[in-house]
Amino acid sequence: MAESSTKLRTNLANEDSLLRHIDISVSESEKRTNGTLNLRDYYTVYLIEMKVTDPEFYDKLANLTTVWRRYTEFEQLHNYLQITYPYIVTPPLPEKRVMYGWQKVSNDTFDPDFIDRRRAGLETFLLRVASHSVLSWDKHFMQFLRQEDAWREAYKSNGYLQVVENKLKGLGVAVRLRKSDHRFQDIKNYSNSLQSNLNNLLKVRSRVAERQYTIHKLHANYGRVFSEWSAVEKEMGDGLQKMGHYLDSLASSIDAALEDEELLADQLKEYLFFAGALQNVCKHQEMLQLQLEDAEGSVASKNLEKSKAQQGKLSLMSRLFGAVDTDEVRELKVNLLDQQIQDGAETVTNTRSELSDFCTKALNDVERFQAQKVLDLQETLAAYAVLQLKTAKKGLQTWMQIRECLQSIP
Repeated sequence: MAESSTKLRTNLANEDSLLRHIDISVSESEKRTNGTLNLRDYYTVYLIEMKVTDPEFYDKLANLTTVWRRYTEFEQLHNYLQITYPYIVTPPLPEKRVMYGWQKVSNDTFDPDFIDRRRAGLETFLLRVASHSVLSWDKHFMQFLRQEDAWREAYKSNGYLQVVENKLKGLGVAVRLRKSDHRFQDIKNYSNSLQSNLNNLLKVRSRVAERQYTIHKLHANYGRVFSEWSAVEKEMGDGLQKMGHYLDSLASSIDAALEDEELLADQLKEYLFFAGALQNVCKHQEMLQLQLEDAEGSVASKNLEKSKAQQGKLSLMSRLFGAVDTDEVRELKVNLLDQQIQDGAETVTNTRSELSDFCTKALNDVERFQAQKVLDLQETLAAYAVLQLKTAKKGLQTWMQIRECLQSIP
């Protein structure tokens, strides 16, 4: 786990990010209680440690301290970053609880293994944020790292909680556009494909791991049989006894191998969640596109209404109630519509500019994400292959030792 974390730091650090100047780790976890005997009042906190690695930054970050954070606070930070920087593929958090049936892990959120894996995932989240040229310098992220109580109060008092909740609800609304941007439609399709492929890959890996575990543990039965057999064989006794020990060793070796494999699976699962972050970027683009289409539709409607007013055409309701359109009334209507059209055109210009700016930033960040994804997944899959080779070599070595035992029998 330590080796994987070191590689991640090396891969993520770049010239204009906070990670270039400090080191961040989530070093431990602690179970706490609110002071009651109710099990629901227990919660887990995680210790964030920071150390300045760049001498030139000692003055700027001299007051770095360790802080304890709950998972819910990590969620608040994640949601804040997602809404504040909608054009960025926001790094995902590890799951709060077991989400998939194919995961062979405890459903107990206080299980030590689950807590440790979540701790590692929270560390990865912080490293990814701290490595981003924009997110890493956000003042509230810096405050999250440095001020344990002040950050909580600032988040509540500044109204971020309500803003984030409202905008996150907006992301869940289905949007139907007259004309979608093919670039973001391609990204959305890719994110769905990435999510599906990784989900299937992790399912298969889980089934393979389960069968590997079963096969290896069955060799313990071989070990027991050979050990019992050795008790009744004079000439073959020592050889059979050694075979039993080697087979016991083979059976137990799978535990450490699968533990290492689960860590690699968590790295793949992170990109399963990254697919959701890509979809959120596309959702924000759709919302801005919808705002532009609505603004343009409103201007077009006002122009049509102005044209009818200039021609002296009354609306259906006006005709029903016998209204008379005098020149003065018509002029007032046209002037009012001119002002509304002017305001609408300004809204269209601003919305189009906002959308264009969003698209430029989003496409650049998606490109950054894609480059990082290739590097990360290449390393993860290569590490998985190396782990399988290591496991296979250990098994081969054990069987070669067993063969030597059999050949040494007089």
